[in-house]
Amino acid sequence: MRQTLPPDALDATDRLLINRLQDGLPLTHAPFAPVAQEAGISETEVVDRIAHLREIGAITRFGPFLDAEAMGGAFCLCALSVPPDRFDEVMTLVNAHPEVAHNYERQHRLNMWFVLACERPEEIAEAAGRIERETGLKVLRFPKRHEFFIGFRVEA
Repeated sequence: MRQTLPPDALDATDRLLINRLQDGLPLTHAPFAPVAQEAGISETEVVDRIAHLREIGAITRFGPFLDAEAMGGAFCLCALSVPPDRFDEVMTLVNAHPEVAHNYERQHRLNMWFVLACERPEEIAEAAGRIERETGLKVLRFPKRHEFFIGFRVEA
């Protein structure tokens, strides 16, 4: 489980970067230039600070979010009911699959939820089948019916 960062872990520049980077970067030869100029630091320092924010757990990832379905692929929300004494073992097996995009523990009978993201729709069943064989647990699949974009953003 991730630990909460201490109150002084982020300075004003870190917070500015987190807030601006959530809005996306321009597709140019110097995508960090506008935020670097606003923050009063170099583009190199922007990149270094992003790496540091990942290292300390302030951000979990930095990069584009690709829409697998728009490129002919598929996403599927999945759940497992994992015996508590096997949770870490199963988590390690599930996370080893490159198709697993997210994995979350929940306080519920279905205590592990993850997203499969595949290049082709038929690969969802293949990946779920491999996970079932490796874990001995039934992968419940909840395919998307309709997508709703909510524009989630967190002010740092």
